Amino acid sequence: MQEIIFYDTLRQGLWISVMMSTPVLVVALVTGLTIGLFQALTSVQEMTLTFVPKVGAMMLVYWATMSFMTDMLVSFFQASLIPLIAGS
Repeated sequence: MQEIIFYDTLRQGLWISVMMSTPVLVVALVTGLTIGLFQALTSVQEMTLTFVPKVGAMMLVYWATMSFMTDMLVSFFQASLIPLIAGS
């Protein structure tokens, strides 16, 4: 395998992983900022108040975007990795 093919496939895989993780990470960021602002405004400093809603929101978004993530990963494998493995 040539180096350029290896690095291009690696670059595509990293970009796919960024695209797949973006919705979950954005929701975690927004939820964390919202809860942090709420805690700062009300002076409530409870550790579970930041953890539980953030994990719940991340699980909800992950569940909602599972088909998008699966389609993206399957298309990457079918278009890039399987032809490389098969030697085409």
